[in-house]
Amino acid sequence: MLYGFLVLLICQLVGELIVRYLDLPFPGPVVGMAILLIALMINGGVPDSIRQASEGLLSYLALLFVPAGVGLMVHFQLIAADGLTILTALVLSTALTLLVTGFILNRMAPDAIEKDQKG
Repeated sequence: MLYGFLVLLICQLVGELIVRYLDLPFPGPVVGMAILLIALMINGGVPDSIRQASEGLLSYLALLFVPAGVGLMVHFQLIAADGLTILTALVLSTALTLLVTGFILNRMAPDAIEKDQKG
């Protein structure tokens, strides 16, 4: 499990370094997750150590929402002033995410079904 945490942290660190070195406009952990995804695809699956570390982190996921809730309370006036804009952005981004996810699933599902049938 410690090895799994180490792999996750190294992927995040490498992602941060790439973003800072190349001056990319998105978060380093996103690049780190992409690196992890590529490594897992090359590996052909998720090793048990990474799976255990991930499950351990996911069990505490609710705690990560506490700072966001406090931020909502602190900045309530600002959020109330731009509520319609924020709501529109949330609805559109959610719809776009669902469309992209559906498209990717449709493109990848035949491959997954074919792999399962071959055994």
